[in-house]
Amino acid sequence: MVMVTFVPGFVNEDVRAHGAAMAAERARLQSLNPGDPEAVTAGLAAWRDANPAPVATIADVADHIDHIRRVAGVDHVGLGGDFDGVGSLPEGLTGVETYPALLAELMRRGWSEADIRKLSGENVLRAMRAAEATAARMADQRPSLARIDD
Repeated sequence: MVMVTFVPGFVNEDVRAHGAAMAAERARLQSLNPGDPEAVTAGLAAWRDANPAPVATIADVADHIDHIRRVAGVDHVGLGGDFDGVGSLPEGLTGVETYPALLAELMRRGWSEADIRKLSGENVLRAMRAAEATAARMADQRPSLARIDD
């Protein structure tokens, strides 16, 4: 299963490139101003003012989901979200309460009701049931102590 993340830099190339450029600018400023974090902070603020951050959207996430569906198949994609630990989220996808807008976008693109059910939970439930069945089948087996040599 591929659980789709909503991290903006993972679903939008412009956002990713902007983040990389900002990291490069931070490194440049740090090398020019060793021991002067205030100069780095001021320089980075000026850079941000001159280079506004692009924004990821629901359409970007839908594009990402469509790509994964083409590569892995509708039976192998789910919603991961990744709402914890990110600095920003795609416009319109701030929490699970905004999933209906994403699902509506996918249906507008031709996803069937059955496909939406798979994406929004049936696939992960199927995978978890299979994992539980395997665990039950292997419950009396000792774990392998085999090592993979370098």
